[in-house]
Amino acid sequence: MSGAMLLSQHLTELAAATLQETLGLDERPDPLLRAANPQHGDYQLNAAMALGKKLGRKPRDIAEEAAVGLRALDAVASAEVAGPGFINLRLRPSWVGQQLSAALAAENLGIDPVATKETIVVDFSSPNTAKSMHIGHIRSTIIGAAIVELLRAAGHEVIGDNHLGDWGTQFGLLIMGLREWGDDEALERDGVEELERLYTQAAAKKKDDEAFADAARQALAELQGGDPEKRALWERFMAITREAFDAVYDRLGVTFDEWLGESAYQDRLDGVVGLLLEKGLAKEDQGAIGVFFQELEGDIPKKMRKEGYAPFLIRKKDGAFNYATTDVATILYRQERWDADRSVYVVDTRQGQHFEQLFTVAKLMGIDMRLDHVGFGKILGDDGKPLRTRDGGVPKLMPFLDEAEERARVRIEELREEGRLRIEDADLDEAFKTIGIGAVKYADLRQNRMTDYRFEPDKLVELSGNSGPYIQYQYARIRSIFAKGGQNFEGFTAPIALDHEREQELARHLVKYPDVVHTAAETYQPHLICEHLYEVASAFSSFYGDCPVLGSPEEKSRLALCALSARQLEHGLSLLGIGVLEKM
Repeated sequence: MSGAMLLSQHLTELAAATLQETLGLDERPDPLLRAANPQHGDYQLNAAMALGKKLGRKPRDIAEEAAVGLRALDAVASAEVAGPGFINLRLRPSWVGQQLSAALAAENLGIDPVATKETIVVDFSSPNTAKSMHIGHIRSTIIGAAIVELLRAAGHEVIGDNHLGDWGTQFGLLIMGLREWGDDEALERDGVEELERLYTQAAAKKKDDEAFADAARQALAELQGGDPEKRALWERFMAITREAFDAVYDRLGVTFDEWLGESAYQDRLDGVVGLLLEKGLAKEDQGAIGVFFQELEGDIPKKMRKEGYAPFLIRKKDGAFNYATTDVATILYRQERWDADRSVYVVDTRQGQHFEQLFTVAKLMGIDMRLDHVGFGKILGDDGKPLRTRDGGVPKLMPFLDEAEERARVRIEELREEGRLRIEDADLDEAFKTIGIGAVKYADLRQNRMTDYRFEPDKLVELSGNSGPYIQYQYARIRSIFAKGGQNFEGFTAPIALDHEREQELARHLVKYPDVVHTAAETYQPHLICEHLYEVASAFSSFYGDCPVLGSPEEKSRLALCALSARQLEHGLSLLGIGVLEKM
């Protein structure tokens, strides 16, 4: 198999060439290669069904003829025809062993870069400032961070951007709140909690006090107009917020390449409005300016042309801009600064209409950039409703992580007492953090991101099933094999032979890892990595239970199989932002 080709691509090309030659076709057909039910084979070819109609022959006859040619391939152990014309392929263990040996010796575990490298901006986390991060931010943060790492692993140039909501109406209210009820000591002592108190009071007063509301709007206008006093207050609010955010991101092990919030684009907003007016895409209506899709030509979804469909407002009646204006400016900036090929927005599904409008406007402007909205569902409590605190509020993120880590601490101590975990006292603090935070991340990332999921804190730290601690435990188990055998884990290589059924079962999963990484990256689905890691961990456990490693005639080969399993587990967890422990 060539170095820059995925297993699925390689097998597709082999099968296509074989079908063309065996059947005497003028062109190479699509073999319609699919992963098969393991009971029937490793892969299934469905090409005979399509070719039957084209050639005027029975699909089963075509499949029988094609299977003869497929059986002659080095990669194929068997090619059996089933049903009306499906061909089930099993890969030859010796060939798979060669692929795994090469992957073990490679720095990238056989994950070769994409043929066409892109510059991609991933916009994720993006909380509003001057308030604490809450549970709703964890999904965007950890899903986005995983997508950044997946795209990098696939060979792309990736910029992770935390597009903070740092230029909104909350700042007019905060400035007025500080003026009315400000307490410097409380602000220094309590930081973002004091900002939340001031905002809550100001927002409540705004509802009943029109003069106060006008003053808040004026304060915001002065801030956005560059007033030095208001700017100094804003910078103070931002410093307090950044300190609180950094504490959360440090806890989660998440970093960003850029922190370009809404404020970074304030000087560009007039130009955006002018450009859309100049292009005839926006118009003024009752003092506001927006894009009215019903009145435009071009590639516009039908639903946007229906009467009553909301316009894409870029300037309000009072002259203020909104986040739609900022989002257009952001796309233009990313095109100008990085010549980005793609922008990815990791934002919950409820913002779907906004992004559909934004992307349509960008297309109408002639912006040649792929724009993807990566949505996700909600975290639910035991009652099946969005997770809430006892008083009905949205749980703040830091206390949520504290509770999760404390539950991990208690469970780890229980497992130590039961003798199921062997962690030295000196290593406990690292273990609590690595296992606890890793368990929270994995519990989220193993879900299909589009679905809502029920958070079950009592099941976070389990050494069985599809959980982060189970994957970490199997990794540590492999490291203990090398330690016990006096073997150097780092850099261990040896030819891999696959004679035992359990070896072959494990190998079938390991050989697919590069495909899984590339698929997860291109579809923005981190849960595919979790599925693969769980399959590898489970297959390794079965292999180790039935196949002695140390002291066996196959020791070197089996150690190599162990090493590749561990490296995939470690690498896959790292893509998810989860660490490992050498001893558990």
